[in-house]
Amino acid sequence: MTRINGITKKDAGPLLKAVYWFARRRFGAVPEPFTVMAHHPKLMMASGRHELAVKKAAHQPLFELCVYRVAVGLGCSWCVDFGAMLMKHDGLDIERLKHIDSYATSELYTDLERRALAYADAMTATPVTVTDAQVTELEDLLGRKELVALTYQIALENQRARFNSAFDIKDQGFTSGDACRVPAN
Repeated sequence: MTRINGITKKDAGPLLKAVYWFARRRFGAVPEPFTVMAHHPKLMMASGRHELAVKKAAHQPLFELCVYRVAVGLGCSWCVDFGAMLMKHDGLDIERLKHIDSYATSELYTDLERRALAYADAMTATPVTVTDAQVTELEDLLGRKELVALTYQIALENQRARFNSAFDIKDQGFTSGDACRVPAN
């Protein structure tokens, strides 16, 4: 149970019902963070536009892996569940996610992935522990544009996970329930 109840479809106005319909069609269920954010419709719409724009601007498997790592690191079970579903729909190997805590030594992860995951950990630490060397290495490997995109994705997941954790939003079974069987496209 979340710390504040989300707005139900029954109590939603026409615009929110449309958002819920779209979410259910896209994800198989209405994500609980949507229902909680719906208490502030302008922020919810701004967040939705932002999420769609970010997905179009900067989306690649490396970013998704780092986003997942942040979710695990911050203990956001909702983000872990939803992120694994999205990665599954993108055709990524979600079995290796079971070994995310040992990424630094696991042969399941490439050198680039290990460096990016360490960067995600450093960005998520409090206080932030990113080093000049990490930034230089990743800039050399990814280029400046992709490093900015990676950094943005990691920071965004920190925001999402902290929002969900503050409201005690737990996983919805996206990776184990019916929602995961609904195509995300």
